[in-house]
Amino acid sequence: MTPDTAKARINDLSRQVEHHNRRYYLDAEPEIPDRAYDELHRELVDLEKAFPQFLSAHSPTQRVGSSPLEGFETVTHLQLMMSLDNTYSEEEISTFYNRLLKNLEIKKLPVIIEPKIDGVAVSVVYRDGVLERAATRGDGRSGDDITQNIRTIESLPLRLPPDAPQNFEVRGEVYMPHEGFATMNARRVNDGEPPFANPRNATAGTLKQLDPQAAANRPLDLIFHGVGWLGDGMTLESQNAFYELLDQAGLRKGDYIWKVDDLDGVLGAIRELDKKRHDLPYETDGAVMKVNDRALQESLGATSKAPRWAIAFKYQAEQAETRVLSIEIQVGRTGALTPVANLEPVHVSGTTVSRATLHNEGEVKRKDVREGDVVIIEKAGEIIPAVVEVKYDQRKGTEKPFEMPTTCPTCDTAVERDPEQVAVLCPNPKCPDKVKRKLRHYAARGAMDIQGLGSASVDQLVEAQLATHISDLYHLDASKLGGLERMGSKSIKNLLSGVEVSKQQPAWRMLFGLGIRHVGSTSSQILLDHFGSMEAIMKASFEDLEAVDDVGAIVARSLQDFFQAPDSAEELERLRAVGLPFAPNKAAEDASARPTSDSLEGTTCVITGTLSQPRDYFAQLIKQHGGKVTGSVSAKTSFLLAGEKAGSKMTKAEKLGVSVLNEEDFLAKLAD
Repeated sequence: MTPDTAKARINDLSRQVEHHNRRYYLDAEPEIPDRAYDELHRELVDLEKAFPQFLSAHSPTQRVGSSPLEGFETVTHLQLMMSLDNTYSEEEISTFYNRLLKNLEIKKLPVIIEPKIDGVAVSVVYRDGVLERAATRGDGRSGDDITQNIRTIESLPLRLPPDAPQNFEVRGEVYMPHEGFATMNARRVNDGEPPFANPRNATAGTLKQLDPQAAANRPLDLIFHGVGWLGDGMTLESQNAFYELLDQAGLRKGDYIWKVDDLDGVLGAIRELDKKRHDLPYETDGAVMKVNDRALQESLGATSKAPRWAIAFKYQAEQAETRVLSIEIQVGRTGALTPVANLEPVHVSGTTVSRATLHNEGEVKRKDVREGDVVIIEKAGEIIPAVVEVKYDQRKGTEKPFEMPTTCPTCDTAVERDPEQVAVLCPNPKCPDKVKRKLRHYAARGAMDIQGLGSASVDQLVEAQLATHISDLYHLDASKLGGLERMGSKSIKNLLSGVEVSKQQPAWRMLFGLGIRHVGSTSSQILLDHFGSMEAIMKASFEDLEAVDDVGAIVARSLQDFFQAPDSAEELERLRAVGLPFAPNKAAEDASARPTSDSLEGTTCVITGTLSQPRDYFAQLIKQHGGKVTGSVSAKTSFLLAGEKAGSKMTKAEKLGVSVLNEEDFLAKLAD
């Protein structure tokens, strides 16, 4: 075969394979048997090997064509990638819809209702008809470049049909289908690996894989629901026109889409979707309502984090009835013993549930949960669902009442009771379960953020007795790690690098990472800002600690108990010896961390609820403008920055007459 003939045949085969991929994955109407498809694919692979000069990165044979990545690059979105505001009742949906009518001064408004997929938000860009880039949402302005992992999704075209628009950006959700998730978890269990908790967590973890081959072995899929940048002077007049673009490009859209033009239609579509969503192959936790006309979308605008022309309606948490087989005790990082119910497996919210938290001894006794009871469980955003009701009328008299153990189930140490709390504690600092959870907390993203040290690695280190203290992490080496199962040279290198990099973290992260009871990340920052060093905190009297904003008697006592314990003193000395930060490194502070204005000078602020960015982001912003952040509302609080689900701090602020700002008002205050 001549080179010219080979080139033509390669192009022809590529188009055929792409066509059949679309018919199989997008239309669910394959035109040829699997064997015939395999023969086309194999011929294309053979020709590309024989004539490598004609091998394109966008060939359907190159879904996994790159080497493992060193890390993810951060890319800037072409347009701001926003999230949606949530509502939880039909009354709130009615209010939102009527507000749109009032603002637009119209009597009827066509809107779209579609499923809210519980996946990971991504942006995908096509230029000149080929997949250029895919990225996570990140902070809305920039995200991680996950192009190599997105390329492994078979239903996503690497090259667009020639009759489709060639330059645009679309937004969607990457998810893991129920069937694929179940199959993957069964395989992991057979291989001795822990199963994933739910499809969304598995999806997020897969997109963070540095090796595209590992991502290719996970059953990911992708559905698009929105548009970003449009090239070539292209315009879309409506959401319906966007769906037509998806059809032209061979990109997947939601399985159920309603177009309605009044409130009755909105509520009817939401109710109908609630009945149908359980038959969908992916997790859905709500319905999205969006204005159909894009010109009206533009006129309605957006807040700092969400469009004013769309909203997500979240369905009530799904419940299921099952039986408690047994109640076991789980030991946490602080030594707290938590009762957990082992259940007859039951399907809830798209996953099979076999465990549910019982929170604490008092909760078990209040509900009188017994082994053998029939119970109602609910999965309301928790990985481990909770028991919400006991069916007392179904008891047979053989149910076994729960009794808290007098010794730790892991290390057999006599337990202690906290007189001020409901907690029952294991006091043994070397309890294996306690050590595992303490190490996981120390390595977590919000604390020391040690890359390469996940739960499985921690379990191995503790079980091999390579780590019984946090400080042991800093004495690991390749020879010690080499004997662990599933710990290859690359994993060892990543872990040792992550441990070394953690030495450069701010001192407050180490304080938080120590896992002292009642000491959170905000308290840790406040303590370091107030006392200036770890040594000063360790030497502070109870009265000095209690006097610090956001500390109080409980936190002060917990700090003193921790620092006065002999084991703690020895551990802190070991951490100091390996070079951990015991004081803020003022010389290394970034210019952005220094005050940029005095607009909040003299103010004391509290942050609560769910905001568009982590609370640390807003805390830093307040400090940059001269303000002070505390963790509890008092009469001295200047204002409360409140996001969604603000809770008790909002109630206290209103009671005390403290000013409450939402995110939009807060940012406007800074701008003023």
